Amino acid sequence: MLKRLAERLNRTLAGNTAQSDTPEQREHAIRIATAVLMVDVARADNDFQEAEFELLIELIRKHFDLSTEEANQLTNAADEKAEAMVEVHQFTRQLHNSLSEDEKVRVIDLLWKVAYADGRLSKYEDSLVLKISDLLYVNRAKVMRLKDDAGRST
Repeated sequence: MLKRLAERLNRTLAGNTAQSDTPEQREHAIRIATAVLMVDVARADNDFQEAEFELLIELIRKHFDLSTEEANQLTNAADEKAEAMVEVHQFTRQLHNSLSEDEKVRVIDLLWKVAYADGRLSKYEDSLVLKISDLLYVNRAKVMRLKDDAGRST
């Protein structure tokens, strides 16, 4: 309880309470959080290839219904945030608090597609996607089905 109170106080002092967020700000935060997690998964095996980058942009473009330019801008912003990121919790917390169960499942589906983008799944990518799915409280059976589907589509 004290932790939640401290977080709420910090948000209030920072001027970004959830109540004052506009729908556009909320959508932007969701897009950034999702894209950062996607970039982080793509980087997890320390072998970020051009094919992964292109698939990442295409997935972001389709998922958020963006133009190619907007998807590039979002990916670049996410890449900068992922570079400076210490932990995924701030981004998973944003998504957990903002998305429905079905939307969270779609995010996990995107992450598996990114993880398999180079045709193989490294133990680091696997571990990271499973960690993110746990932090989003997505049912493990659904997570494993999505993993299997993504692995078969490569």
